[in-house]
Amino acid sequence: MFSIMNPAMDLRDAGPGRPPATDRAATEGITRFDRAFARAAGAAPTDGNAVRLLLDASENYPAWLAEIRAARRYVLFESYLVADDRVGHAFAEALVAKVREGVRVCVVYDWFGCLPARWFWSMLRDAGAQVLGFNPPRLDSPFAWLTRDHRKSIVVDGEVAFVSGLCVSAEWEGDPGKRLQPWRDTGVEIRGPAVAEVEAAFVQTWAASGGERLELPPAPTQTPPGKVRVRVIAGAPGATGTYRNDLLIASVARKRLWLTDAYFVAGAAFTQALRAAAQDGVDVRLLVPGSSDIPPISPLSRSGYRTLLDAGVRVFEWNGTMLHAKTAVADDLWSRVGSTNLNMASWLSNYELDVAIEDREFTLRMAAQYERDLCNATEIVLTRHNRVRRAESRTAAAACEGAEVARRALSGSAGRAAAGAASVGSALGAALTNRRMLGPPESGMLIATAALTLILAIVAVLYPRIVAWPIGALGAWLGLAWAWKGFGLWRQARSGRRAAPKPNAEGPRESGKADD
Repeated sequence: MFSIMNPAMDLRDAGPGRPPATDRAATEGITRFDRAFARAAGAAPTDGNAVRLLLDASENYPAWLAEIRAARRYVLFESYLVADDRVGHAFAEALVAKVREGVRVCVVYDWFGCLPARWFWSMLRDAGAQVLGFNPPRLDSPFAWLTRDHRKSIVVDGEVAFVSGLCVSAEWEGDPGKRLQPWRDTGVEIRGPAVAEVEAAFVQTWAASGGERLELPPAPTQTPPGKVRVRVIAGAPGATGTYRNDLLIASVARKRLWLTDAYFVAGAAFTQALRAAAQDGVDVRLLVPGSSDIPPISPLSRSGYRTLLDAGVRVFEWNGTMLHAKTAVADDLWSRVGSTNLNMASWLSNYELDVAIEDREFTLRMAAQYERDLCNATEIVLTRHNRVRRAESRTAAAACEGAEVARRALSGSAGRAAAGAASVGSALGAALTNRRMLGPPESGMLIATAALTLILAIVAVLYPRIVAWPIGALGAWLGLAWAWKGFGLWRQARSGRRAAPKPNAEGPRESGKADD
């Protein structure tokens, strides 16, 4: 895969008992660039793991519940969204049962994503579980709500971990009676040394949620259960580890780069990386939902298709109820599964968790599943007049027997809204500065924004108080928030100076002694 970075690699045919030359080159390439990947993602590799691919709720939920029910020492549970439905209740009952058995249960949930599920946390706390909500609203942080804990992970006894894009909700199971298919999503089960890395990621968000230091018993020493190399990429606000990793993979992929994303609103740098890969002969494909849970976002996402299609990137839209997976497959030796969407909200603002897997067998399973997913997707093409449209005659599902037409479900996503806002800002900026070409799909968004802006301007002229009072209130809120935080930092600095030890009149301390 990565031998494109070293054309001098040995590509001769493999002899008896040797792996194919292309596999050797790919392995050599990954080994050669281990340091680059570690620096880009901020994640060192761990060897000796066993990784199992889990598809949709039908495979993920039973595996999660089975391991929770088998827990002997502790369960670490983290989710962006838990719904007040049969699935949410099943997990609540399983966790409460373990607490009553004496198993330690620690839970981190996102305050915004879990607004409807207050009962869940009360039930767990009453049973004795340790429960923390991430980033509830605060008067001194008006825009803190933009940072969310979007991770989805479970660790049991330090022996098994699950990382995925699935939340805990019956929506992922679908509803045949309403012609709502199960949501398409992907997760992994990990056993081996990488479990400790998933555990460390949980401890990170636990601390970010205000929790005291977690003291967990060490995992029992055991023979490595497999031979899979894994990197656990714990994305954090401002860290950009997953973003740098995705850019690097897009830059070094040689044969193929197949992406699945629920909320694709990529920035200019990543779009250019995909374009460059396609123009260099890489088979670049992007599979995205056919409709968004926030209606104005669909044309916004499609506004980026033209640039990709023009460079040779193939774009497909999912025809089922909802595509929520966030995965990548590069050549035959690298894949990624997790919670990170290809947009700036995920890359720069949220806590996210992904697993990068460097293993040929696992990657080929991912690639085979990707091709099956295309059976329920429609390819997007450019017409002779350079317009973007759905190629109904080239619907992949038409070539797959038994394809079923499903209704599309609606749900909410703060991350998608934030990503959409960023894309709106990009389009409006481009309209004012001409820094990039705008396409016809963006015309509706520009016209709607123009109309809203003109209405606001007219209201401001005719009724200035209607506009001035909200702006004044917001300004007062921001000023008070900054003053409060500044005063708090000043007090910390002052108390620190008071607590500083006075110089020792008898001379400096011995260098070998340290403060407690």
